[in-house]
Amino acid sequence: MKSTQDSSRTNLPDDGTNDQQQFGDSPTEVRDTDHYTQEYVTSFVEKWDELIDWDKRAESEGRFFVDQLKSRGAKTVLDVATGTGFHSVRLLEEGFETVSADGSADMLTKAFENARARGGHVLRVIHADWRWLNRDVQGEYDAIICLGNSFTHLFSEKDRRKALAEFYAVLKHDGVLILDQRNYDALLDGAYSNRHTYYYCGDTVTAEPEYVDAGLARFCYTFPDRSRYHLNMYPLRRDYVRTLMREVGFAHVETYSDFQDTHPEGEPDFFIHVAEKAHRTPDQAVDGYSSTVHTARDYYNSQDADTFYSLVWGGEDIHVGIYTEPDEDIATASRRTVTRMAGALDLGPDTRVLDLGSGFGGAARHLSGTSGCRTTCLNLSEVENARNRELTDAAGLSELVEVVDGSFEDLPFEDNRFDVVWSQDALLHSGDRVRVLQEAVRVLRPGGRIVFTDPMAADGCPREALAPILRRLHLDTMASPEFYRRTLANLGLTVEFDDLTEHLTTHYQRVLDETERRDTGLAGRVSADYLDRMRTGLRHWVDGGRAGNLAWGVFVAG
Repeated sequence: MKSTQDSSRTNLPDDGTNDQQQFGDSPTEVRDTDHYTQEYVTSFVEKWDELIDWDKRAESEGRFFVDQLKSRGAKTVLDVATGTGFHSVRLLEEGFETVSADGSADMLTKAFENARARGGHVLRVIHADWRWLNRDVQGEYDAIICLGNSFTHLFSEKDRRKALAEFYAVLKHDGVLILDQRNYDALLDGAYSNRHTYYYCGDTVTAEPEYVDAGLARFCYTFPDRSRYHLNMYPLRRDYVRTLMREVGFAHVETYSDFQDTHPEGEPDFFIHVAEKAHRTPDQAVDGYSSTVHTARDYYNSQDADTFYSLVWGGEDIHVGIYTEPDEDIATASRRTVTRMAGALDLGPDTRVLDLGSGFGGAARHLSGTSGCRTTCLNLSEVENARNRELTDAAGLSELVEVVDGSFEDLPFEDNRFDVVWSQDALLHSGDRVRVLQEAVRVLRPGGRIVFTDPMAADGCPREALAPILRRLHLDTMASPEFYRRTLANLGLTVEFDDLTEHLTTHYQRVLDETERRDTGLAGRVSADYLDRMRTGLRHWVDGGRAGNLAWGVFVAG
């Protein structure tokens, strides 16, 4: 997008005042964290509630933030981006002990007035800069909220890290940070569509991007009296913010789309990150699962899924197979994938292997049974893990194969423990694949290797082409070969990719054919509803493969 404003002054009604925003001769070159204090001029602040519309905003978000805080036992809350006071007042009404901070004195004045007018509340206000929050704010809090797309005003990574570190320090040991952001991914990737539904609910004000590049999103706000104001903001990508929060020290970062734990149709307007300060012990890991992982866990724990995958999908190996004939037996083709991947490794009794998303453990038993290596299976489904343990015990391999309940987004293992990290068609179930690969590298010994497969979007495939598959998996994206190459390279690994995409379509067609062939035999063992949804889902995979929208193959990185 290109700028349509060449003037350094925003057009406002001629009211005889000098209360105008100043951006100089080159508005798109203003990329300074401290400039926001000059952007929220008094006249803009006075109009801000026209953009928010408190009543519609309350209706759109419901009890999302209240429930998030109450579910964590929060009682004291620091609102670090108070604005005109919407959330501070809402939390006071819900019984939270709330302190309201902001970097704009005009915003705090307006918030104080709003609180008195809406219920006679007296806000405890603090004029504070996030980068020195502990200098101005006393005590510790159960929760911090940083809402209204406010974090986007920080233009340098140094400032962002400093602010997050200050938030971390103000929180109690088990505190929580809730931070939101506009969906800049869509804006940067050309898929922006402001539905004006959840955050900026005023229906008489327009808020539109006027200029966008990798380091600036300049928005124009037009009001009914034809006055126009601008905000220069840094376009934060979702995964960048999640990674930054983790690197500062926050744990178990959960991301919601427009107040939903499942992903809505189309692109969400906003993302909400909920980050815990407390780090859980391994025996508490299940409680720390992300919503995406929870969705996959609930699915694979179901009796229908357990029965279907064990009877139809391949028995011990429940992943994509490599086929020599289109109508080849699924189990044979699936085991061929295991042997092909193992061929890239030098395994022996001293080798330690970690299998991420191990399913029924077929690969682990093959690797340990043929080479004597010790394999640790990490998997989110307790039902699959119970079957894995039974099959492993029956094969006499319990001394070599360990089965652990857990999520690959937060591995319960120390650094540099494994020689090989292995995974088959599991990483797509993560909502944070960068994090999964970071964890894999963390537990990998120097000189070790990562070998994995994953159903992916073809490079360059538009997101909307995958909508039926994404909806079924409750995902907002799929990875691509280029994503894995780039991410692994950024983690310091060399990457080889054996493109075997044609087998993906063959495999899903074979599973569909087998499902239909065994329809009568599955009746009574797998619910009709599950089978109907499975057939529909399999057809989407087949159609996506035939359309050239999908990719699959073996990655070897080290």
